[in-house]
Amino acid sequence: MPQRKGMIVLIGSGELTATMIEVHKEALERLGSSARAFFLDTPAGFQLNADQLSQRATEYFRMRAGHPMRVISFKSKDIPALEAEQAFRDMKEADYVLAGPGSPTYAVRQLQGTPLPGILLQRIERGACFAAASAAALTVGRFTLPVYEIYKVGQSLHWVEGLDLLGHFGLNLVVVPHWNNAEGGTHDTRFCFMGEERFKALETMLPPDVGVLGLDEHTACIVDIDREEISIKGIGTVTLRQQGYERVFSRGERIPFRDIAERPAKVVPTESAAGKPSPERAENAWEAHFWNAVHSLEAAFHKGLADDARDAINAILALEGLIWKAKQENAEAVSQAREVFRECAVLLGMRLASSPQSRLECLAPLVEELLALRALFRENNQWREADAVRDCLKRVDIEVDDTPEGCRWRLDAGLRKT
Repeated sequence: MPQRKGMIVLIGSGELTATMIEVHKEALERLGSSARAFFLDTPAGFQLNADQLSQRATEYFRMRAGHPMRVISFKSKDIPALEAEQAFRDMKEADYVLAGPGSPTYAVRQLQGTPLPGILLQRIERGACFAAASAAALTVGRFTLPVYEIYKVGQSLHWVEGLDLLGHFGLNLVVVPHWNNAEGGTHDTRFCFMGEERFKALETMLPPDVGVLGLDEHTACIVDIDREEISIKGIGTVTLRQQGYERVFSRGERIPFRDIAERPAKVVPTESAAGKPSPERAENAWEAHFWNAVHSLEAAFHKGLADDARDAINAILALEGLIWKAKQENAEAVSQAREVFRECAVLLGMRLASSPQSRLECLAPLVEELLALRALFRENNQWREADAVRDCLKRVDIEVDDTPEGCRWRLDAGLRKT
C-alpha cells in the first residue's frame, strides 16, 4: 500500500485560541493517538520570551487538545552542534509540527541551508502535518513578505526568498496571513499590515506565475497533500489572487489543486442582486465582529491578571454578557467562546489558589528573612543591630518573642483585625 501523504495547515492567526482548537484536534485525530507533536521555536528564536511562547504552546496542547507536545528548539543556525543535531533528530520523529509567531525573515534566514526544511518535507511526504501560523505561514511559499522591515523599519517594498514548501507539492504561491487585519484603526492594515496601496505594489513585483493566498485572521487553510485539495475552516475566508483575478473561499469549501493551477474566474460580487449582503456574508461579518470582541476581552483579562485582578474580573463579566447576548445567533461560535470563558475562569482560579491565603502568609517570607538577620547579629554580639531589627518589626505591629524553643513572631491584635 502506498504511503499516505500529510498536510500543511496554514493559519491566518489565533493558532492558540479557541477558534483553532478543532483544527488541531482534527489533524491529530487523523494522525492517531500516538502522534508525536512538536512546537518549532525558530520564528521567535531571537525574542527574549521565546521559551515562554514554547511553553504556552505545549500547555495549550496539553490542556485544550489533550495531547502532549514537545519543543524542537532551533533558535538559530548558530546553536551548538549537539543542540542542532537534537533538533534534526526530533524533526525526523515528528508527526505534527506547529510553528507560529515571530519574524518570517528571521525564520527563513535561520532555516535555509540547514537540514530542517528537507526533513520536514520528508515527514509530510510520509503523512505528517505541518501547521504554520502567522509569521511561520509567511515562510512556506515561493517568497516571504518582510513585514517588520517594511511596516516597522520603513524599508522599501520587496520580497525575500521563501522556504517554498508549497512549491514542492506543485503550488506556486506566496502566503499572506492577517489578510483582513484591522488593528490600524485610522490607517489600513489589511494584507498583513501592508494596506491596499502598498500590497498592490508588492503584487506587481511577483513573477506572473506566482499566486497570492490570503488568510483571514482566525481562519485555517488546510492543504491536504494526499487528497490534493484545499479546505477552509475557521471564522473568515481565504482569498486566492492569480494573474489579476481573484477568488474568495468560505468555510467548508474544498478546492482541488488542479483548480488552483487553472486560470480563475472573475471575482464574485460581495453583494446580492438586491444590493444587500448575502446571508453567508452577513454571517461571516457577524462572526468577525463577535470574535474581535471576544479576543479583545480575552486580552483585557490577561492584562488584568498581570496588573489588577479587578480588571480581570470585569473582563470575565463582560465576556459572559457578550456570550449571553450572542446565544441565539450562532451556536458553534458561542460554544467556542465559552471555551475562552472557561479558560479565563480556570486561570483566575489558579491565580487565586496560588496566592497567599492570609496576611500572615504574605508577611512570612520577609519576616523570616529579617529574623534570620537578627539571629546573625545576636550570634556576633551585635545587640544594637539585633534590637533595631526587632524594633523595626514592632513598628509595623509584628511582635517578636524569644523563647527557650527559639524565636517566635506574631501579628498583634490590631493588625489581625484589619
